Amino acid sequence: MSQLSAGDEVQLQSLLKQLLRSISDKISGAPSTECAEEILLHLEETDKNFHNYEFVRYLRQHVESSLGPVVEDELQNLTRGGQHAVGPGQDTSVQVVTRRTRASAQYHQMLQTLKATMMVAVESLITKFDEDQLRKEEMHREIERCQSNSQFTDNCSDSDSSFNQSYAFIRQEQLQVLAEQLDSNKPKEVRREALQALCCAPPSDVLSCESWSTLRRNLCSALTEPDLSENVLQFFAKSFSSSPLNVTREIYTSLAKSLESAFLSQRLNFPTRSAAVDINSPQIRRLLKQIRLMNDFQKEVTTFWIRHPEKYMEEIIESTFCLLSFHHDHGSTGTEKTLEPVHLLSLLDIKATWFNKWMHGYYSRTVVLRLLERKYKTLIVSALQQCLHFSESSERSSSEAADPHVEDSSDPGLLQRGVFTRRDLEYSFFVHSLCILGKLIIYTNGRKLFPIKIRKHKDPVTLTDLIVVLINIMYRHPRPSNGDSSPTGSLSPSCLVMEVLWMLCERTECAADCLHQTPVIETLLAPVVALLNAQQFYIKRCMGRWVFDENLMEKQQRCGGNQTNLKNPAATLILIADVLARIANTDRGLALFLYEKNLVVAHSEKTFAAHIVVQFTLRLLNKALPSLSGSDASQTLCGAFIFVCRQMYNTCEGLQVLQTYGLHKAIAAAWKKMSSLSERIPTPVSGSCTGPSTQETANMLVWEETMLGSLLNFAATPRGLLLLQQTGAINECVSYMFSRFTKKLQVSRCEKFGYGVMVTQIAATAPGVAALHNSGFVRLLVVDLWSALECGGDDARVIRPKPTPMDSIDRSCLKSFLSLVNLLSSSLSVWELLSRQPLANKSEYSLREIPSSIPDLIDRLVAVDSDVKIHSLFQYEQSHTFGLRLLGVLCCCLDSFLLLESQYNICCSLLQSQRENVADQDATDGAIIIDGLSVERNHILVRVHVVGGPSERRLPSRALDEGELPYSWPMFLSYPPPSCYVPALQVKNDAQECEISAFLASSKEPRGEESWLEICRRHFCKAMKSKPNTLTGKVLADLLEKVVVHLSSSASGSFFSPVQYKAVEKNVKNVVLSSVEQLGIQTCFRYGCYLQLLQEDAESDLELLMKHMKNFLSTQRVKTSSALVSLQDGYPGHDWLASSVFLIMAGNVERSLRLLLNLSCLLSSAFIWPARIHGSVHVPQEVAESGISPVYWCTAHYVEMLLKAEVPLVHSAFRMSGFTPSQVCLHWLTQCFWNYLDWTEICQYICTCVVMGPDYQVYLCVALFKHLEPEILERTQSQELQIFLKEEPIKGFEFSSYLEFMMGLQRSYRDVVLTDMESIRNPPE
Repeated sequence: MSQLSAGDEVQLQSLLKQLLRSISDKISGAPSTECAEEILLHLEETDKNFHNYEFVRYLRQHVESSLGPVVEDELQNLTRGGQHAVGPGQDTSVQVVTRRTRASAQYHQMLQTLKATMMVAVESLITKFDEDQLRKEEMHREIERCQSNSQFTDNCSDSDSSFNQSYAFIRQEQLQVLAEQLDSNKPKEVRREALQALCCAPPSDVLSCESWSTLRRNLCSALTEPDLSENVLQFFAKSFSSSPLNVTREIYTSLAKSLESAFLSQRLNFPTRSAAVDINSPQIRRLLKQIRLMNDFQKEVTTFWIRHPEKYMEEIIESTFCLLSFHHDHGSTGTEKTLEPVHLLSLLDIKATWFNKWMHGYYSRTVVLRLLERKYKTLIVSALQQCLHFSESSERSSSEAADPHVEDSSDPGLLQRGVFTRRDLEYSFFVHSLCILGKLIIYTNGRKLFPIKIRKHKDPVTLTDLIVVLINIMYRHPRPSNGDSSPTGSLSPSCLVMEVLWMLCERTECAADCLHQTPVIETLLAPVVALLNAQQFYIKRCMGRWVFDENLMEKQQRCGGNQTNLKNPAATLILIADVLARIANTDRGLALFLYEKNLVVAHSEKTFAAHIVVQFTLRLLNKALPSLSGSDASQTLCGAFIFVCRQMYNTCEGLQVLQTYGLHKAIAAAWKKMSSLSERIPTPVSGSCTGPSTQETANMLVWEETMLGSLLNFAATPRGLLLLQQTGAINECVSYMFSRFTKKLQVSRCEKFGYGVMVTQIAATAPGVAALHNSGFVRLLVVDLWSALECGGDDARVIRPKPTPMDSIDRSCLKSFLSLVNLLSSSLSVWELLSRQPLANKSEYSLREIPSSIPDLIDRLVAVDSDVKIHSLFQYEQSHTFGLRLLGVLCCCLDSFLLLESQYNICCSLLQSQRENVADQDATDGAIIIDGLSVERNHILVRVHVVGGPSERRLPSRALDEGELPYSWPMFLSYPPPSCYVPALQVKNDAQECEISAFLASSKEPRGEESWLEICRRHFCKAMKSKPNTLTGKVLADLLEKVVVHLSSSASGSFFSPVQYKAVEKNVKNVVLSSVEQLGIQTCFRYGCYLQLLQEDAESDLELLMKHMKNFLSTQRVKTSSALVSLQDGYPGHDWLASSVFLIMAGNVERSLRLLLNLSCLLSSAFIWPARIHGSVHVPQEVAESGISPVYWCTAHYVEMLLKAEVPLVHSAFRMSGFTPSQVCLHWLTQCFWNYLDWTEICQYICTCVVMGPDYQVYLCVALFKHLEPEILERTQSQELQIFLKEEPIKGFEFSSYLEFMMGLQRSYRDVVLTDMESIRNPPE
């Protein structure tokens, strides 16, 4: 290779050039020559395609041909020398051959030849590269020389080519010459050449020159000339894209002034009915290009004008408003209309995108609103005038066949050719105006611009007037046909108006100012009222607003007035329903619907909007509106109005108003009818043409799901859940919810939260939790928990080891834990899922075996009492701690604990686990090893055994401390627990005299109009406020006894029919108490002994009382065939009210029995005594068989309603946490506040509900939530609300401190709450 042939040299150059092109990106990115050399040296290490390059293959072939014989000779020499095996410390055969080859003469000759060859090739490449570059530069110079102005070739600061290459170094003298040549007196050819030269210059040099003012004036003058405007716009566009705002603002303002002058001088006529505007005409085309350039700058300038002084932005905004506010004086006749800049702008930017962007940021919005208010209000007046004009023209043409709608207003062929009629321009201006007004009124200062005085209108147009006008535009132009997604469809009046209304609905203040007004609601419901009255819809404008007039047709015929009817009633009503639903979804809108009786209907009668909506919905469901029943959209329309009702009845206050209409029954009937029809659809057979079409089947399924979803939303409130259960569709509704829950679908477009609250509400009742279990929800919850707890995320990439959780419940499992707490919060749900369900206790568990039910979960995570169960867990400590934590929360509900203890003997199991955790197993009383599990077990053992309020027991901590003594609470191996968990009782002196004691001791009848009960209540309230400590012990017992006797003996006080209970002692003693009841008796006896209210032999007396109550209440219950576990064997749980009465009476069986029998006649017994009303004959059969307690569907319902009104922050906290106040109230009231309030407060609660009325049960719960408000808000943030309310007692609450608050609630709500409580025998169905 010492001498290369011409062909070899060309080939080598080609290969080398190919290599350089392949690695050009790597070399070009090198910061220096040295780095580029390093990249080339290490190319084999960094480039995976290194050995595939043709140049590398060429080199390899050359090396093999040059050194191949040398390598073979060396290998043969090495073999003959016997050096196959090389010992330690010696070179290998490869190293020996390599060293000898590199030392050979052939190797050095190859290097020299290769080096010389490559140098020749590289030098040749460099030479060709230089020649190519020179050729390209010469060609470039030639081209620019031809395009440049020849007279400037000698005036360049550098050379002939520098100026010709785009004015790289243009001087002020040159710009001065250009400015002079652009003067309007110069020949047009000279000006054109100057403009071409100017376009090649850097905009920054041009805009900063001393003659810029003259240049700008000449440029604006050139804009008006057709032959020069293109070049001027080209220069302006280049300046906009490459210059700062302080420069481009001058160009923009110049362009705006030039346009204003052009419109002023040209005075273009607005097209008449027979004429049109052709945008292809030179005059219009030139104006459109200028406005298009301005509009593009308007939309882009918002991205950077915040970085500049406000005066620059203000100058741009003001010049824009000045241009758009421009209009000609029409003369005295006023008939001639001219084309204005805003008309052309609306063609280019029909939805006013520029204005939306200017109003988006506060920085620019402030300036826009200030200028509109002070100087350019005419712009808003013009937009408002156009909307009114469009509405009036639509009204005038409503009787014509042609619709003024843009969809069918113009010939498509004309639009494609760029010809716009008068109607097209007016409609585009209307859309532009509507978008500006819609964006304007969503801001407070924008709404302050109203009312606005309009020409030819007597009264100023208010904000409410504008909304009414827009709604009526929507009436006359209903939504386009289904599936129309064309731009024309999106620009239809109905779609545009709906966009504005949607924006207003999404903002609370906007909705309050614009939509939550009586005229707006009247306008929205006017078609509904007309159809309810079975008359054609006629509306008129009266006193500045649109109202319904049932005599309008007659008036029209008599006086020739205008009339308007709905073009497409179904489509229009669907739009109305959409707006109504969004309004009803807000608190203010809902209150407007429910409580403001201001909607005018027939014969000047006024009613509530909610009543109109529900009546219309029932008519639709019953197909009682012939004009709508035959429509293809009848089901869609019906579903839309049901959705409006749904926004009302999924709240407590809304359901209170709507429940009398029986809407749930109508929806259930419609669902059952559709369900039966869908079941009759035959299975499709290939080749068969009979049967409904696929679309009809799909519509039927959609309608069925719509009904199920509507019924399901009744479960959002306690009362609604009872109504849902009575429809018989609760199982299907829960299954539907489960299917959407698994797909993670939203509840509805108006619902901000998921199904969490609804699931919690449903799980609080026996039929609800049974439906959840049957749907598969419980199984899914357990499986998801097990996956998070034991399996972890399989799809998560393991980058580092999973950290050991520091909390008892890891954050990854917290959601599952809270879901289980919500599911099992109610004792009824625990009974339904666990009663008569034994644990598996298998001899062997597979590692792949996943629990699928709550008993399985308890077996695997709670009752971990064998090595087999321990070894079946991948994470024993974490999983068992989770199970114990769940057990601790469940045991907070006393009835749940009694069931768990009676079935699974959990206390013995926990004590045995503590014994097995002793360090010295041989010692009888060894020290328990302190770890997370033993601490958790100790806490549970104390919690379930020691009963009392916040000051009556001490619960050990779950946390370990640092230092030598990590856990200061003593642990124990057997009951009773150490005395440190039971504080010493503070004995109070019951000998204090009070007025109520004297009153009770007096036997005189009161004189005057005030009754004995009223006097007793007055004394009771006075004692509660002034001397609450005196209302204890014997005083409360006497008060309770006397009031119960007085009420039960009076006709007005006795609510239920008196029962003559005469039990034979022998029969009573033969009554068998369940294990749950026996455990409850033991618990009550321990508490009574601690309170020093019972003697040592009182346990048998309490057992006798419980037998009496069981015998008595068994005669008061209906016979049912329900499959619910809670309705099988009497009351599911212990009778805590009877036990409380027994303690109040200090263990006196006779007094307790007499008091309870008399109490059973009172209304209060239905609410403070859950065992008495459970399955009672005193309520309707279907209510008794529902398994839902009045404490839930009445008391808890009103607690939620009052909580939203009186303590809204707490109500919101519950919504966000997925928990419900009704579950907490049900828990508290079922066990009579045991373990949550001190004994004194419990006694005062019972007495207050008897003396003051059962509605005080509601007021007390609201007062408790108000007392806990700071804690509730704090715990909601840390996602501990459920656990806090379940585990923590109510600390610091004093009944006397909140009595005045409760009395205030009584004055406000007694008429509603107590009246509804009194209807318990015949509740609304």
